[in-house]
Amino acid sequence: MTELPRHLPSSTTLHGARWQRSSRSNGMNNCVETATLDSGPLTGLRAVRDSKDTAGPALLFSPGPWETFVDSLR
Repeated sequence: MTELPRHLPSSTTLHGARWQRSSRSNGMNNCVETATLDSGPLTGLRAVRDSKDTAGPALLFSPGPWETFVDSLR
C-alpha cells in the first residue's frame, strides 16, 4: 500500500479544490483556507493552506485528526 503524502509543495496541484475561509476571517488574508478533497487518490482528505500564499504548500489531514484538531480549538 502506498502511503499518502502529508503535504504538497504547492496547493495549485489540487485542481478543482474548493477553498473556504473561516466565517471569522476579516477579509485581510490573515487566516487559513481549507478544502475537502473529493477526487483522485486524496479523496476524503482535508487540505489546509495559508490564505496569504494561495500557491504555496498545503498540509493534508485525514478526517479523524482534523476533527480532533478543530474540536480542541473550540
